[in-house]
Amino acid sequence: QVQLVESGGGTVQAGASLRLSCAASGRPFIWCTMGWFRQAPGKEREFVVTEDWCGGRTYYRDSVKGRFTISRDNVKNTAYLQMNSLKLEDTDVYYCAASSLSGGTYVSTSDYRYWGQGTQVTVST
Repeated sequence: QVQLVESGGGTVQAGASLRLSCAASGRPFIWCTMGWFRQAPGKEREFVVTEDWCGGRTYYRDSVKGRFTISRDNVKNTAYLQMNSLKLEDTDVYYCAASSLSGGTYVSTSDYRYWGQGTQVTVST
């Protein structure tokens, strides 16, 4: 089984930055694609960014383009989401997800097999 453990959430003021981490452990798993999603209470989980490292394709949600950056440390088996210039509307629970799929743009939750437990990000005035 593969486990994804997130960390780095918290409460910050608008305009500040946070970096979320997603550490993978467990049996070997070729995770070509990493996605970050977010979800507000009573709403569907929506994609934030998806990156296919095997295929070399990254896709950001329009509202986070230029502010959020996904990255990965293969030695540590950890993915990151750097979030800058945070806005009130970025307040959500953020989830990382991993998939073995490659060659496409994977923005649906059904594309991902493994999920983290979620970490709360709250942006205040």
